Amino acid sequence: MKDGIHPDYHSINVVMTDGTSYQTHSTWGKEGDTLTLEIDPKVHPAWTGGNQRILNAGGRVAQFNKRFGNFSLTKK
Repeated sequence: MKDGIHPDYHSINVVMTDGTSYQTHSTWGKEGDTLTLEIDPKVHPAWTGGNQRILNAGGRVAQFNKRFGNFSLTKK
């Protein structure tokens, strides 16, 4: 590896929103800095799957199904 082109890789502390913490390695901050998360990946819907539902705003899903419901990829 070339000298001087890679960021410093060091240990930091990460504090979750529930107060738990762990130590990891990162290029963020300086050695021993504490990164406090605002969004917890253990409970946030973006990482856990959350409420998955199809919104039928203005009948768009029904309109799509009406338009392409009989569409088939097999030859007749």
